[in-house]
Amino acid sequence: MHLNDAFRSALQSISNHKMRSFLTLTGIVIGVLAVVTMFSSVYALKAMIKKNMEGMGWNNSILVSPRYEQPSVRKQRGVVYRNAPKDVPPLNYSDLDAIRQTIPHKTIYGMTQTSSYYRIGKKSIQISLRGTTQAYFKNKTYPLKSGRYFNSVDEASANPVAILGYFFAEEQFKGANPVGRMINIDGNRFRIIGVLDNDKLNAGSGMNFGNWERRNDLKAVYVPLKYATTYITPNHMLGYIYVQSQDDASFAGMKNSVRQLLLSRHSMYQNFEFQEIGQIMMQVSEEIDKNMKKWNVTLFVIASISLIVGGIGLFSTLLISIQEKMLEIGVRKSIGATESDIFFYFIFEAITLAILGALIGIALASLALMGMQAALKFPLPMPVQGMAVGMFFSILIGFISGLYPALKASGLDPIKAIYYFD
Repeated sequence: MHLNDAFRSALQSISNHKMRSFLTLTGIVIGVLAVVTMFSSVYALKAMIKKNMEGMGWNNSILVSPRYEQPSVRKQRGVVYRNAPKDVPPLNYSDLDAIRQTIPHKTIYGMTQTSSYYRIGKKSIQISLRGTTQAYFKNKTYPLKSGRYFNSVDEASANPVAILGYFFAEEQFKGANPVGRMINIDGNRFRIIGVLDNDKLNAGSGMNFGNWERRNDLKAVYVPLKYATTYITPNHMLGYIYVQSQDDASFAGMKNSVRQLLLSRHSMYQNFEFQEIGQIMMQVSEEIDKNMKKWNVTLFVIASISLIVGGIGLFSTLLISIQEKMLEIGVRKSIGATESDIFFYFIFEAITLAILGALIGIALASLALMGMQAALKFPLPMPVQGMAVGMFFSILIGFISGLYPALKASGLDPIKAIYYFD
């Protein structure tokens, strides 16, 4: 029997018994719906977490900050730390410049932060004044509402310019565009060149990623890092240096290179320390993956039960179909149909039913994901892998369920089959 003939015969059989076929498909449809929805939702959640971690600059990164030493020699984890001589400088702008120029990286920026007073009329308002570079805004995914970021001239020349956080600008300028105006902070006058937009990372995602921290970022006022370390912070010291590696593989090498470079610049005294954000985030990511795997197992068991129930229904339907088609089987065999022809006739009916069930399940899963996306307010795309997994298991269940009935039908004696109803 040709494959197209087997397929047409299977469709005709399904069409002749619409209600029975529909009821048979119900279990498979529910199983595929569960499998596809499970796979797609978990896949989307992991992708969203990874995207937002990258958007916050948490992946493959370290913070290098000054270490404030005690007046005595101390020992920690078997390493003796001695106070640095007075001529050893603290972490500073030139350290940032040296790392930027000599060590391969994806992103690097420095940061200082002071509590300052913004003077407006006769009032003084306490604010957070931060010195940083343009890379900070790109790394944190803070877009501009108006104006521009710092450029290379602002940073190299320590120009007295400022970028306002979204909430600071909204509170102090009441929706007006402040770009081009002057602002007075602790007696220093800055020309406003830009205003940050509201946080796009958490907007409409249904989940908050560092929402408190990012809200504080958007309440601050930013000036070029070189200006801050030259005119504002004591001893030209940096609050921290953020360095992000190009990928997972280069993270450890980058960290070691930064350590060696800073040691050489600080007379081999480690008056700085590392906060391994990248390592912490990798551990968090691994924990998330473990929990997702456990959730996958639970959902997969539920989906498997539905598919097995659907397979049992399909198995029963095909056994009933053999009884109904005894005469047809006998006639087919008597005019030359082989056992393999009869086998393929029934196995194709089983697989065709399974494919139809899978297609209906995938369509319903797509509608379910659209509904979940609207309710949860974060994207839930249907990846090809999810559809492939649902289709594969459906066809597998169809083949296994149809195997015994197909073998039984192919082994029937044609004479007994023809006279079965006599």
